[in-house]
Order: sequence, then C-alpha cells, then structure tokens
Amino acid sequence: MSEEEANLAARDAGAADSIPERALVVVAHPDDCDFGSAGTVATWAAKGAQVSYCIVTDGAAGSSDPDVDLSNLAETRQQEQRAAAAAVGVHDVTFLGYPDGRLTPSLEVRRDIAREIRRARPDVVVSQSPQRWFDRIRASHPDHLAAGEATLCAVYPDARNPYAFPELLSDERLEPFEVPEVWLMASPVPNRYVDISQHVEDKIAALLCHRSQIAKPDELAEMIRGWALTTGEVSGLGQGTMAEAFQVVDTR
Repeated sequence: MSEEEANLAARDAGAADSIPERALVVVAHPDDCDFGSAGTVATWAAKGAQVSYCIVTDGAAGSSDPDVDLSNLAETRQQEQRAAAAAVGVHDVTFLGYPDGRLTPSLEVRRDIAREIRRARPDVVVSQSPQRWFDRIRASHPDHLAAGEATLCAVYPDARNPYAFPELLSDERLEPFEVPEVWLMASPVPNRYVDISQHVEDKIAALLCHRSQIAKPDELAEMIRGWALTTGEVSGLGQGTMAEAFQVVDTR
C-alpha cells in the first residue's frame, strides 16, 4: 500500500468511529452475518446501537456434517443463528425462509427486505456485495450475490418509494424510509475498515454457535484472528489492529 492509499484508508477507517443508532444486517444464510460483520456488530452494540438481523434463506442446504438430518436442518440453523446473534448483542432476528441455494433477487425477495427496512428504519444497512470477487471466489456464493443485489434494490428504490409494493403502506402501515448508507461485506473494493480488536473474541464466540457449519472448531479462533490481522494490516488503523472491511455506498 502506498502512503497516499494508507492515508485514504485511515481517513475512511476513522469515519467508522461513528456508531449508528440503528442498523440492519441482511444476508443470505445463517452464519453469513458472523463471518462478515460480527466484530463490527459487537462493537456497535456495545456502544448502544440497536442491531437487527434479516436472514433471507432457510439455510437448509448447508452443513459440515455428511450425516446431518436435513429435515431438521433449517430449524437447527435458526437456533444457531439466534444464539450467535445474542453473543454479539443482537436480539431481533428475522428469517425470510427462501430456499437455500436457489436465491434470486426477485421482486418477492426485494419486497420482503423492503418490509424489514421500513420496520427497522436503520441508519445503516449491512449486506453482501453483489459484485463477484474473483480473488476470493468462496465469498461470492450465488446466494450472497443475490442477497446483495436484492438488498440494494430494496434500499433504492423500494423502501423509500411509497408506490413500490404499495401494500406495505396500505395494508401494513409501514411508512417509506430512506437508508443513508449501505455497507457491503466481502467487496473486492473495500473503502471502510472497523477496528474489531476489542470484540474479535465475541465474533469467534458467535461463529462457534454454528455447530452444524464448523467442521474444525478447534482451528476456528486462529483462522479468524489471522483474517482480522491481515485485514488490519491494510486498514491504516495501526500495527496489530484486527479489522473488518466494507465497501460503503452513500445512497442519498
């Protein structure tokens, strides 16, 4: 990283010090919140932010256990996600229940996310990048891309437009709402970093709640700390900082 790039990174990282009053995290699968943003969420929640989660799919197509009972996997993953959310201070978790592995940014998905935005009225929406990251292809699961695209469409124009999905206003009395910023996880072009050094253990605790997903739990903590330190090295936040990275999109 050049000196100019480091200065820009430090400037944008500093902007992350402001804590939203309300935040909504929208992701494809149970555990996506925790891999991508649990350290940031824990940091915000510890400073008084009210954070809500919206999980778009039922998670029924993913497990590290080859002998898992698929008939109960969706319920298991809901229980795991609620426990993981609680570990970082989140107690409002909504599951939309779309089929895992078959998510598209359909009008129905956009409507349901717009509903959650109007209900939560967040200062920040955190979601997954709809842009494929070829250097980290596993971050670009098709469901992740679809969730990110649907969320951006729900932020603009759906949630703020009274004539988009008019039933949300006429039948459910959910007033239109304009989200100021979207923070995209796993973006190939991050421009904001959050120091999670004080809450990386909370992130690890949240991830360990996903017992159906973690094949080698004994190795998880070292892996997460390593990822966070690597991100911290390019963040401009200082030597030894552990960080999470986002692409922040101003939607105003």
